[in-house]
Amino acid sequence: MEFYRKPSSQALLKNLTRKTLKHKRRVFFLFLGLFIGSYVVFGNYGILTRIRLERQRSETLEKIRKAQEETQNLLAQIKRLETDKHEIEKIAREKYGMAREGETVYRVKKD
Repeated sequence: MEFYRKPSSQALLKNLTRKTLKHKRRVFFLFLGLFIGSYVVFGNYGILTRIRLERQRSETLEKIRKAQEETQNLLAQIKRLETDKHEIEKIAREKYGMAREGETVYRVKKD
């Protein structure tokens, strides 16, 4: 009666080494492909760098858009302050607590 015995890890390693030595050209091209593939993915001009730069670009464009929007709002506020006397009065009353002649200002303390 014969029993099936699993080959040892050393036997598997010897077998694999023997096969790879028979196919030197395949092994060479495998390592060459791995090297080129790793350069394409991880190199200075690789895919990961490209993805990081695209993300930075979109964040920068978003900051520019927000800054332009804020600039437009501030320009509109400047124009209102230059032309609209009611706007000036509103800011003087709210921000600086000013009042017209004859008016009494009451301040309420918030606790």
